[in-house]
Amino acid sequence: MSETATKPGVVSAEWVAEHLDDPKVVILEVSEGRSDSGVTKYADGHIPGAIELLWYRDFVQRFTRDLATAEQITELLQAAGVNDDSTIVVYGDGNNWFAAYGAWVLKYYGAPDVRLLDGGRYKWEKADGRELSTEAPAPARGSWVSTGPDPSIRAFKDEVLEVAKGEREGVIIDIRGVPEFSGEIGVAPGFGGEAAAKWGHIPGALNFPWGGNVKVPNDGGDGTFKDIEALRQRYADQGVDGSKPIYVYCRIGERASHTWFALTQLLGYDARVYDGSWTEWGNSVGTPVENPTLAASGGFSGLWGGDQG
Repeated sequence: MSETATKPGVVSAEWVAEHLDDPKVVILEVSEGRSDSGVTKYADGHIPGAIELLWYRDFVQRFTRDLATAEQITELLQAAGVNDDSTIVVYGDGNNWFAAYGAWVLKYYGAPDVRLLDGGRYKWEKADGRELSTEAPAPARGSWVSTGPDPSIRAFKDEVLEVAKGEREGVIIDIRGVPEFSGEIGVAPGFGGEAAAKWGHIPGALNFPWGGNVKVPNDGGDGTFKDIEALRQRYADQGVDGSKPIYVYCRIGERASHTWFALTQLLGYDARVYDGSWTEWGNSVGTPVENPTLAASGGFSGLWGGDQG
């Protein structure tokens, strides 16, 4: 299939509207579903034919905090009607942050032709005012089978530690907000379940808050990715040009996947998601931390400094 040359890896709302009846196109909604998202929840209206997947049920193993297995993803996509020649379009709320996580997991397990709907639910529903449906689809079972994980797009703690120590070539990108990156706070308000004992960031990491890659609705945008050259320049301004492997993390991996998508699918860089992210790194014994806030004043951070937030 073809799409605009300016944004490979994504499809426009117009393209999706034209392919709602295409049997080779499978549309998946992966949303966070927060009550303050500003858009409709799946049950109250979704893109016609879209199948809802839940990130915490369908993409992870809750009791091990690991990704779903290849067998589980195979079953998930077969039930959604995915075949070897299918194009999978993923969209969601929150500027596609959990949709991008879903897309990354599917690509990790070798799913065919996975795209993001540029702008996600906001673009479709709010910016364009397009049709919504409450009908739950019942697709014919697909035949796609996972070929297994792709280790080139996922990183684990020990590999990232080698990069932080200068023992492995690479650039580490932290996409959390500045207060968390700097160690001023441990976790953003409302996300206490993702807190860590240590505050700050992985040594040597560069801070690129993930929302800087999209035209955010709060600033009058439509939720779509910024133009390719604007994205490229954003990273080049801090010396990131794709010449070294890039390791991306956040708190639990979902926003890191959004940045991974921009780096790999739009810019063509070699990047991988460290999905253990700060909840693993900040709670692990022996992992080093940089905390600019406390370095300026002395003292400690997080649990060891008496802070519980």
